[in-house]
Amino acid sequence: MTDANIDGAIGQGWGGTSPDGAHVNVVLARRGSATAAALLTAFASPSPGHTPVLVCVGPDQPSYEAVVPPTVMMNKATATKERHQTITWGAAQLGIGQGVLDAVADGLLVADLDSLVFVSIWVDEAAGDETAVRHAAREAVRAGIGAAVGGPDPAAVERLVRERDRLANPFYTGE
Repeated sequence: MTDANIDGAIGQGWGGTSPDGAHVNVVLARRGSATAAALLTAFASPSPGHTPVLVCVGPDQPSYEAVVPPTVMMNKATATKERHQTITWGAAQLGIGQGVLDAVADGLLVADLDSLVFVSIWVDEAAGDETAVRHAAREAVRAGIGAAVGGPDPAAVERLVRERDRLANPFYTGE
């Protein structure tokens, strides 16, 4: 997929192990597209415990620099406790920025202002190891962008279809 064709590409990724792991959903967009408009609407629509932010990195607030391509992160797990907020908007944000820059370094994305990356991230409220969360977010974002750009693994799709009646989810306890 060329960078010009990324608009609307979707991927997901997991990194690390619980409770310090991270799960992301990634949506890629091109400036001026309907996808970008929808993502920027989400960016401009915070709600209690869910604050979208432009991913910035730097040793202190006066030194913040926005990651390029511009990346918006949104937390999936409601962050109302101070420690969860700190890990989400600290460690996870830094890991997201690093994962996006890994994708740029690997040639999956172009570092321009016409591309937009949206990352929805789940960080467990029980997370306690900031470094593990940062590494997990970085790994998850790089994997999610890779899946968005490269598309699904045909063998995995075939396996999912074949095993569809036996699929499971850790949050489903029924039969």
